[in-house]
Amino acid sequence: MHRPALLAAALTAAALAASTAVAAAPTPVATVSTSPAPQRSVSDAAALWSSRSSAKPLSGVVIAIDPGHNGGNSSHLAQINRLVWIGTEWKACNTVGTSTNAGFPEHRFTWQLAKRLRARLEALGATVRLTRTSDTGWGPCVTTRGRFGAKVHANLLISLHGDGLASAQHGFVVIRPGRIKGYTDDIYARSRTLALDVRAGLGQVHLSRSTAYGGDGLDVRTDLGTLNLSNVPAVLVELGNMRNAHDALLMSSRTGQARYAAGLLDGIRRFLRR
Repeated sequence: MHRPALLAAALTAAALAASTAVAAAPTPVATVSTSPAPQRSVSDAAALWSSRSSAKPLSGVVIAIDPGHNGGNSSHLAQINRLVWIGTEWKACNTVGTSTNAGFPEHRFTWQLAKRLRARLEALGATVRLTRTSDTGWGPCVTTRGRFGAKVHANLLISLHGDGLASAQHGFVVIRPGRIKGYTDDIYARSRTLALDVRAGLGQVHLSRSTAYGGDGLDVRTDLGTLNLSNVPAVLVELGNMRNAHDALLMSSRTGQARYAAGLLDGIRRFLRR
């Protein structure tokens, strides 16, 4: 065979070999790691869930509760009759309070209710401060009670009381401060909101509005030192008429007090939007 023919044959053979090699090469396959992906351990997952579920709706909130009057007031008349300035007039430091016809006193009702309400608030994460620490002392004066909310950096102050009206009257009333220049200007609007929310909360547990005070369950006062001297939103709640048989039964029983506490809690949460 001539040299040109031999060269052409060689080139043809080489091309055929190359195409065969390309055809025989395996198609690249994406590799998948067989190592397990990092996973949270059961204990880690449980800890994460616990931290999320333990967050309580009222965490970081401070509530000031003022249980009206005190068990030792009646034996400290000189002290509680001392006059104090409440922003609009001079009034007695404190008073003895009222009672049911059966002799269950207002100071005991407010103390027991305050503790029930405190337990419910703390169960939801709130910090609760009371204006008095027992039901055996006297005072403190209404001026001290009024300033208490700001002293403990509270989000609000709620003062608990029982009314002593004619026996035919019944139901609750939420009292908010009137506008007093230099005293309640800063809390006037927010106290009104608090009053409306507390009224709604008490209504939520089917407690009736007072048949006195206009019948709407609300009142405005400028002669109450606990409200006038507050620097945080504040209301004073007459939760029922202790001279009325139906209200007296509610106020002196565990089930009745639990109902009041549930309504007050609902009102507080409405105000805080939590």
